[in-house]
Amino acid sequence: MRKKRHVKQKKKTQRTSHSRHNQQQSSHQDSLYQQVLTVLYTAAGPLDSKDIFKALDLPLSSRKPLHKLLTRLSNEKIVTQVDKHSYGPGPKNGLAEGIIDQNSKGFGFVSRLSSRLGPVHYTRDAFISPANMGNAHHGDKVLIRIFKVKKDGRPEAEVLSVLGRGRIQMAGFVTFHGKKAVVHPEDPRYPFSILLQGKIPQDLHEGDAVIVKISGESDGNHEQGTLVEILGNPDLVDVQMRLVIEKHNLPHTFSTETMEMVEAISDEIVPSTARLDLREIQHVTIDGETAKDFDDAIAVTKTRKGYRLHVSIADVSHYVQPGTPLDKEAYQRGTSIYFPGRVIPMLPEKLSNGLCSLLPGEDRYAFTAILDFDRQGHLLNKKFSKSIINSKQRFTYTTVRQILIDRTPKVRQKHKAFLTPLKWAGELATELMKLREARGSIGFTIPEPFMTLDDEGRISSIRRSERNFAHKMIEEFMLAANEAVAETFTENHLNGLYRIHERPSPEKITEFVEFGRSLGLDLPPLRQDPDWFGQVIALVAGSPKEYVINNLLLRTMQQARYDVKNVGHFGLAATDYTHFTSPIRRYPDLTVHRTLQDFLQRSTKARVKVRKKDTGIPMKEMGVFLSARERVAVTAEREMNDRLKVRFMQNKVGEIFEAVISGVTGSAIFVELTDLFVSGGISLTTLKDDYYVFDAKHHRLYGKHSGRSFQIGTLLKVVLLDVDLRRNRIYFGPVADDNDTT
Repeated sequence: MRKKRHVKQKKKTQRTSHSRHNQQQSSHQDSLYQQVLTVLYTAAGPLDSKDIFKALDLPLSSRKPLHKLLTRLSNEKIVTQVDKHSYGPGPKNGLAEGIIDQNSKGFGFVSRLSSRLGPVHYTRDAFISPANMGNAHHGDKVLIRIFKVKKDGRPEAEVLSVLGRGRIQMAGFVTFHGKKAVVHPEDPRYPFSILLQGKIPQDLHEGDAVIVKISGESDGNHEQGTLVEILGNPDLVDVQMRLVIEKHNLPHTFSTETMEMVEAISDEIVPSTARLDLREIQHVTIDGETAKDFDDAIAVTKTRKGYRLHVSIADVSHYVQPGTPLDKEAYQRGTSIYFPGRVIPMLPEKLSNGLCSLLPGEDRYAFTAILDFDRQGHLLNKKFSKSIINSKQRFTYTTVRQILIDRTPKVRQKHKAFLTPLKWAGELATELMKLREARGSIGFTIPEPFMTLDDEGRISSIRRSERNFAHKMIEEFMLAANEAVAETFTENHLNGLYRIHERPSPEKITEFVEFGRSLGLDLPPLRQDPDWFGQVIALVAGSPKEYVINNLLLRTMQQARYDVKNVGHFGLAATDYTHFTSPIRRYPDLTVHRTLQDFLQRSTKARVKVRKKDTGIPMKEMGVFLSARERVAVTAEREMNDRLKVRFMQNKVGEIFEAVISGVTGSAIFVELTDLFVSGGISLTTLKDDYYVFDAKHHRLYGKHSGRSFQIGTLLKVVLLDVDLRRNRIYFGPVADDNDTT
């Protein structure tokens, strides 16, 4: 009996050993297959089998498996046997390279597909399952082999090799395992942990946010890396800002070369014949209370036919010359990025808050649009010139509102010298608004949150941003200047960047109409023009559905972007539009200034040296790149706001809030707090009073027995149940007494 058990055990051991051997062989074959295809793809031409063997630095024992593999791949036409011993990629190679976007669940998609072997004709990004991910990480440049294309055109592929690491440095949070410190990446798209090598600093604590550098090596359980910087407590706004910076790889420091160049710039403002001297014109700046850079100033005077508007913009192009280190860094940033109480500027502070900021009482170089209007706001004439101005007063939106709308006696008395020109400005802005509304410009009414920070860098309050008549007045003047510059580009066939906004797709509008009708909205007859959108917005104004409908309408829109091809701006109902008014914080505006100045110099034969140096980047390519940088900035700003909101809510568990339902799925209800602009979710598992059914057609959940429903746009009271700081999520539950069945 004992002998039989011994024989069985021996056979089991042999089977296990044989299985492991087969797995090792299979793993080796997979590795060899990936290496061979990589070396054939990256080679300049066909390779002899000996060259492949040498390039892969294989042991002698791999010679036979290599020849077997090459024969198999040749039969499958993945590899072509060029002659007796030479090989190259075959007609069914399926090889392509691109950038991988990995999901926190392990799968990913490879975008920007291309191949050095020829054109790639796939219309969709390639899907990579977790099993086919190899050792690739999010953001890496990878070589893939596409082995299948689904009916919907989606390619499926496997990663063969990493051609270039996207990130070797990232942010994360520390946990201790005995004396070992492990960092869990803050970005969930990196589903691994990093074991810190070297001596652990004494000031490193559990939960600290840190920046680490990955070595590229692994012990099987963890990636290995070294500590770069301890950021500290993740509750602080500055730490959160660094986490966002690292996640989105945002440039946030200037090079020594750039800073030395900026420091050498003269502070002196010198009049010249090439500039209009507008220092006697009563320019004023009107901005928010917390504004630090003032890149636009306005002046309005009354004329015999109507009004003359001066829009003077900081002349950033005077200081930022094409091709310089300063210019290159500004281009790479593309835009300033604004966080609550913080900013990542496009330009160093000496320029953004100093020489290019139109401070009151200081001479400044500017680029001025001089626009003449009739009494009804129609543009009669436009002129542009480099200038010198001297702002006479810095106003805030609140002060201008008190002067023009509230007519506060004390404030009006204090600013008596400016009452008349501000009155004219208000009159002109009112006429411009009427014309813009008449042509169908869409006025979305989506409130923005305004966050204030305490001395320790934590959010102390969130409130609705004020948007009064003064905001609208300045907006009208900036729009007028932008349109006038764009019209000049069009009239003179200039190769400049337009700000374009294409028509929404008919499919998305149809989807919205179906959605609106499912909510019981009596929508106007469908027309694919801006005025129709304006009518829908007016229809829900002041109702609980206003916020949701405005957001959903916005989602039907295409993203505005920069391009040399002018297709107009749908949202503004404008045939010509560009960005001219914010060159301190937007690189596209800087390019517009340069294009306009080159045209003025050519057309007027000005006695100044025409700028010959260029950025060397085609304008079309600039438009694509700068549009992408803008999207990154918007994403980073939204994420930062969301992170701080989560931390603002962490001590409010158990409190009750007014909310509006912003979304419904088969597993959750999504809500937005009406006063705090904080979003969160209600899991269906918290709805214990009934069995709820998802009605997709009407975008609601309804109780099978009670009839209680939760529909998009419905107001309800919610209680804060939990806050997940690591995943930046907020969980609510409906208040038990709330029984809204609307």
